[in-house]
Amino acid sequence: MGVGDKMWDALTTVIKMNDKVERMAGAMKSQQAKIESLTERVIRLETLLEIALAQQGAKPARLKRIGRQPEADAGGE
Repeated sequence: MGVGDKMWDALTTVIKMNDKVERMAGAMKSQQAKIESLTERVIRLETLLEIALAQQGAKPARLKRIGRQPEADAGGE
């Protein structure tokens, strides 16, 4: 195989990889939007639960956080 053929193969490989990366980036954006939507739903459910428990006079129990969330721990929000 000549140098030209090797260069052509390398170029086509890079183009194919770029297409795959762009598709994966789109999929990641979609997944991130779904995660954010689910997070919003969980927050609303927690709020409703706390309101219902407060109306009954019960103190809601706080759940432990799972995993590390440095933004929340550092007081960034």
